[in-house]
Amino acid sequence: MRRISGIKSQALHRKAYSALRDTPELTHMRPYTLNCGGKLIEVERPMVMGILNLTPDSFYPASRAEGEAAIRLRTRHLLDEGADIIDVGAYSSRPGAADITPEEEMRRLREGLQAVRREGGDSALLSVDTFRADVARMCVEEFGVQVINDISGGELDSRMFRTVASLHTPYVLMHMRGTPQTMQAMAQQTDGDIVREVFHYLSAQVLRLQDAGVADIILDPGFGFGKTLEQNYRLMAHLEAFSEFGLPLLVGISRKSMIYKLLGSTPEQSLNGTTALNAIALTKGADILRVHDVKAAVEAVTIFNQTQDSLCSASE
Repeated sequence: MRRISGIKSQALHRKAYSALRDTPELTHMRPYTLNCGGKLIEVERPMVMGILNLTPDSFYPASRAEGEAAIRLRTRHLLDEGADIIDVGAYSSRPGAADITPEEEMRRLREGLQAVRREGGDSALLSVDTFRADVARMCVEEFGVQVINDISGGELDSRMFRTVASLHTPYVLMHMRGTPQTMQAMAQQTDGDIVREVFHYLSAQVLRLQDAGVADIILDPGFGFGKTLEQNYRLMAHLEAFSEFGLPLLVGISRKSMIYKLLGSTPEQSLNGTTALNAIALTKGADILRVHDVKAAVEAVTIFNQTQDSLCSASE
């Protein structure tokens, strides 16, 4: 992964915002290589990350699994539908979700990851969705989890960046205003350009991660985390700006309120909207789609890949 210096970071800001004004044709920056637990993963085509929630209160009930049988069933379902990565979370990040202790988060994850490993074996590529450094370390050291997905961008645990560096795992760096308990109120507290805000934030955090020794960074603009509906769609409209970092880009919009509030529906009725928005994200440079419904996302990726291949062959 290339290192971004302070001077380079400033140049990225200028180039990205020139892109916002001029909207040039996107030049995609694949392939990427990620070191996942000593195994090199080539990100040559978009990947699909399936969601497995070990929580009783995540906003979309079909993603929840409690008890070994249900967890194994959800794991098998995700793998059979073609998930490249399974993202396992035990702390609900829905707006206004109740806080839980680190001990309870670890208890849920130990039970869940044991069941996931029994069903999927060691071959399944696993990510843990946590903002706590001790929880992340436990998941990597006890269950061989290969990716750490932190919704807080290191803001809620000052030890996270050093921990990730010592574990030598890829790290998903996400932008969020506030905490899961306060983020919706935070969404109303800015009049600035959301794209500029997120871009500057990620730029600063990438430098901090690199200074800490983290080699593999995945960027996530944080759709829905402390952002209004209009801000979410502005981020999507200018998603290609984040390709200037030269880092893999993760997009997580599955069944979120930016879809169902716009359409006047519910999370349960939002699969069509999710697929449409994921297709837009792919055309704007998304490398990883984090989703509840793996089959629909895999089909969107397949169609996108075929279209890209046809473009390439037509230009030869």
